[in-house]
Amino acid sequence: MTAHGQLALAEPGEAGDLAAFLGRQLRWDRTAAARLRADGPALALFTRPARFDVLAVRVCALREHAALDTTVSAGELLERLDTEAGTVAVPASVTGPSWAGMLPPRGNWRALGDVPEHGVRGAAAAVIAEFRRRTEALPDAGRTRTALDALADEIWSRHLPGTTLPLRAVHAAHALGFLRAPGPAAVLTSGPWLRLRTALGSVAVRRSGGLPGIGVTPLTP
Repeated sequence: MTAHGQLALAEPGEAGDLAAFLGRQLRWDRTAAARLRADGPALALFTRPARFDVLAVRVCALREHAALDTTVSAGELLERLDTEAGTVAVPASVTGPSWAGMLPPRGNWRALGDVPEHGVRGAAAAVIAEFRRRTEALPDAGRTRTALDALADEIWSRHLPGTTLPLRAVHAAHALGFLRAPGPAAVLTSGPWLRLRTALGSVAVRRSGGLPGIGVTPLTP
């Protein structure tokens, strides 16, 4: 079992995909943190995409088993990724934000069903377009943060058709590039959590209570 000073990713191209994911996260929040957990052959990386009230999860297979549970700067983690060698040097720990103590469970997920690729992408595109259209229809004086947050909450609290998953999880998956994965997206549940999973990553959301310290104003492409 390796020390967690440096981790080697097992799959070719995984480091590049991980770098792209962290880059999208940092585009919205340059001070973002990432929680890293490894207990054996896989590394799980958790982030809180700004403005979504969800957690994003990336799981990467490792070349060697590792034991790790730490919160680090997402920016430092990106800087320490070697995409050619497929390795990452784990940065020093930072004081974890409040959401880092509210992670979704590791197991006991129950499948609720699959959503076809065109269905989940179409749902994301439709409500992003609706938010843009309704925002542009507001008078300049009425386009306040309060008004935008209220509009976002109305739109993104709706459910993905045929499921109980809030559309904010779909929006986050779209913004993070997870919906680029071919094939259907799976919707799963465990306790108070719901999860949208694709081959490129997952987005988890609590049914009630949300996550601490998160706003709701959505981001458009």
